[in-house]
Amino acid sequence: MSSSNTIHQIGVVGGGAMGRGIVQLLAQAGHQVYCFDAFEGAAAGAVEFVIGKIRRGVEKGSLSAAEFERICSSIHVCAALSDLAGCSIVIEAIVEDLEAKRQLFRALESVVADTAILASNTSSLTVAEIAAACARAQRVAGLHFFNPVPLMKVAEVVAAVRTSDATVQTLHALIDGAGHRAVITADQPGFLVNHAGRGLYTEGLRVVEEQVASPADVDNLLRDAAGFRMGPFELLDLTGLDVSSRVMTSIYEQFQHEPRFRPSSLVPPRVAAGLYGRKTGEGWYVYDGDRKQTGSPRLIPALSAGMTVWIDPQATGAGALAALASAAGVRCVDEPARADLLIVQPWGTDATTTAIERGLDASRCVALDPLPPFERHRTLMLTASTTGTARDAALALLASDGTPVTVINDSPGFVVQRVLATIVNIAANIAQRGIASVEDLEDAVMLGLGYPYGPLSWGDRIGGERVLAVLRQMQAATGDPRYRPSAWLVRRVGLGISLLTPEAKR
Repeated sequence: MSSSNTIHQIGVVGGGAMGRGIVQLLAQAGHQVYCFDAFEGAAAGAVEFVIGKIRRGVEKGSLSAAEFERICSSIHVCAALSDLAGCSIVIEAIVEDLEAKRQLFRALESVVADTAILASNTSSLTVAEIAAACARAQRVAGLHFFNPVPLMKVAEVVAAVRTSDATVQTLHALIDGAGHRAVITADQPGFLVNHAGRGLYTEGLRVVEEQVASPADVDNLLRDAAGFRMGPFELLDLTGLDVSSRVMTSIYEQFQHEPRFRPSSLVPPRVAAGLYGRKTGEGWYVYDGDRKQTGSPRLIPALSAGMTVWIDPQATGAGALAALASAAGVRCVDEPARADLLIVQPWGTDATTTAIERGLDASRCVALDPLPPFERHRTLMLTASTTGTARDAALALLASDGTPVTVINDSPGFVVQRVLATIVNIAANIAQRGIASVEDLEDAVMLGLGYPYGPLSWGDRIGGERVLAVLRQMQAATGDPRYRPSAWLVRRVGLGISLLTPEAKR
């Protein structure tokens, strides 16, 4: 039963995956739900599907027979749009086509009461464009759920420019009462979750474009070292590159070609070739059914007898590195000129630049990312002239205790640093623009994207000054405005305060 005091009659238009999920969620929350679909038999099929899903709760013992009957009796099949006349809220979940949605909303306005709320589950269209077809635009909002609706515990309440506060608050209460987290977002491209999630995809693709690492290496680092559930290329294969490509292009164009959201030139040729991902059997990976095929692991070379290493005394993990070397029988020396291998740990800069600035022999120098936990996963970055001998010596040493090591080419900010910095920067800009509150932003990203931390909290954990340094080094090295730091980030770093600190009130 809903925790809200108000029980609504709710219409759901569309019997597809999203419509079915919305029907199930709201019926289980105690509302009377009416399902309509323009295709004959689709609404009845959707309701039958939902009842089957709910019945599983009885079979598992999590739902009583009486509660099952109550929920089922609250779900109604509608033969015509006019059957929604008594609904106080109607949620549209039809095809993602602007004109189709406009036609539906015009028709709904002639059916429901003037006080009824019309909500669109659109994920990519501007809600104001849909509302423009309505006489009562103040009663129109976005209500964006995620698939599967009952399991994804967040929904975006999208306030278009003419949406009334009362409409937003009613929808917010509806979602909260159903046990989901309602987040309020402005009617901007990608709304909140898809907007905040751009950094993982775009920067992951950029890393591969620059030949810093392979898609599999990027995924391994972001999953195993940074703690994401899946890497960007695994996610692109799961959602389908044909779909993701359109979303990336749409958000870029809707944001007036904002460089932070620039799509990758790697994507169109792969879409043209039909390499969509799991559904076509091949994308960034090759699949046997749903099983991803993986290559052979990299062979770890043996440690050379008598090897010596110089560890940068400024390195974040100098002590841990020295202990690792000692356990492996590698002797640490105090002078770079006397060492077979030189190890540095830069923040934001690449290995080559660090070697030049420190006056080190780049052919014997490698860099180790200081960001991920030392005991979880290690990223070994080569300079532009690191020899094979130095590379193998570093790999042998860093893997000597069994910890996984990924070898990458030179890049300011390694892989994890630059991807996380991009994610934090985009989130900071969302906060700066007031697209959502800091609290809603943090919760939406964790619940909607499954990130281990909210993006601004992640920035605090890394250190705002380090995030800012990575962005500035990336911008200086590439000249690309995609890395320009958000004012939100710059100001809070300058003041030495948390990135979660809201703006002072006027």
